[in-house]
Amino acid sequence: MAELKDTTREGADTAPATGGNPPATEAAEPPVPTVIAEDLHIVYRVQGGRQKGNAAAALRRILRREPSGRVREVHAVRGVSFIAHRGEAIGLIGSNGSGKSTLLRAIAGLLPAERGRVYTNGQPSLLGVNAALMNDLTGERNVILGGLAMGMSREEIRERYDEIVEFSGINDKGDFITLPMRTYSSGMQARLRFSIAAAKQHDVLMIDEALATGDKKFQKRSEARIRELRATAGTVFLVSHNNRTIEKTCDRVIWLEKGELVMDGPTEPVLKAYAEENAR
Repeated sequence: MAELKDTTREGADTAPATGGNPPATEAAEPPVPTVIAEDLHIVYRVQGGRQKGNAAAALRRILRREPSGRVREVHAVRGVSFIAHRGEAIGLIGSNGSGKSTLLRAIAGLLPAERGRVYTNGQPSLLGVNAALMNDLTGERNVILGGLAMGMSREEIRERYDEIVEFSGINDKGDFITLPMRTYSSGMQARLRFSIAAAKQHDVLMIDEALATGDKKFQKRSEARIRELRATAGTVFLVSHNNRTIEKTCDRVIWLEKGELVMDGPTEPVLKAYAEENAR
């Protein structure tokens, strides 16, 4: 097995866990871990948290651009542990603010751990609805820049360019690929981002709400593409508030609430428990 890489930059110096999902049978090869989160804690520190007291004094500080001297801590992820394996598609569910997007950013190495560790086998790629492309550049130029940012060569981008544009459906109602991104709707932008990311094979692909946009035709193409990525590459993580998308796409679900791991298991029982909890 390839060596697991530690994507956290701070935290306890611990060795990777060896437990995880159901063990392989004697006839099957042992599953290959791609991501290990071990007692992971992520804390945001926000300058100038909410204060009680004199509103006039607070207004004076704002007008004078003076720091408040107060730091508010937000404990976004609290002691989360799990092991993901190659070939899995894992849905992340939970209410708003439960820590789903924060967990993806930690796996991608974009956030340091307060405590605990994240280990990855291969290069994680994070795709979000707010993933940065250049609004003043055309869709065509963004396809090139996005491909280069993911590590694709110019030759690979040229070979897959037509496929990316066709998959996105950007040109279904005109030659939009030649127009600046600022002229696109939010759905068109999200579809193009997903299409660029889906053109490359990923060790670990993390998708944050990208499938929530677009029509049913595009969602079906996206779901089929995720299944292809699972079969030919590593692990897919999907954050979505659409449980039907999770059900169709993922074989495992991690449920977070208030930064804590509530349940981790096969898709159907976890979604059922989540629905029952939200029905109360």
